[in-house]
Amino acid sequence: MSDDTDQTRDGLLSRLRVIEDQPLETRAEALGHLHDELRIRLEAGDAPRR
Repeated sequence: MSDDTDQTRDGLLSRLRVIEDQPLETRAEALGHLHDELRIRLEAGDAPRR
């Protein structure tokens, strides 16, 4: 893996650890936001390159 990939993975894992330490209601909302962010990033990757 590249350094960028490692940093992205480590950043995601750090965010998930922080989220998992939150109360359930806050955790659910934070995971929903993370889900939306990841979906947007994945969908943007499907766009044709010019």
